[in-house]
Amino acid sequence: MSELIELSNKERRELESLRMLDVERRQYQRILALLLLDEGASVEEIAEQLFVPRRTIYDWINRFNQRSDLSIRERIQDAVRSGRPATAKGVIDPVIDKIIDSDPRDYGYNSTVWTAELLRRYLSKYHHHDVSLRSISYALVRLEIGWKLPRYVLSRQDPYWRQAKGGLKRASGRTNER
Repeated sequence: MSELIELSNKERRELESLRMLDVERRQYQRILALLLLDEGASVEEIAEQLFVPRRTIYDWINRFNQRSDLSIRERIQDAVRSGRPATAKGVIDPVIDKIIDSDPRDYGYNSTVWTAELLRRYLSKYHHHDVSLRSISYALVRLEIGWKLPRYVLSRQDPYWRQAKGGLKRASGRTNER
């Protein structure tokens, strides 16, 4: 018996039956650690056997003890973690498909066409979906909506504009000398 954890006969039986089931590796490790602790093994020995830091064993014990009001299966589950947010794939597609043919001015925007940034603002304000411009771009591709990228070179003159206008000889300085 360990002073860190004291399993009742019922808890021990449930943990042993869970160990025989097909559980995830992490859950299996937790179950094994708790059973070994209850049998009197030291934290150092268990950490060495399971290839985890000692601190992890102490965290498992604390989490197991703090969740005493839950079932045994829930007590050995992973803790809720923050991580990469859920993908917007499929969530924003119907919304964009519905709104893309309407006029942005009807929604208070000062534009006659939808841009990726306006779609992002619309999704955030009206549907509470905070998505990136890349997610919107992917949604437009999935919906097969043609999308024109902005041209930032409007003021630059094409170096071949004289040729396009038929002024090649005059522009080059050559004349028709015979």
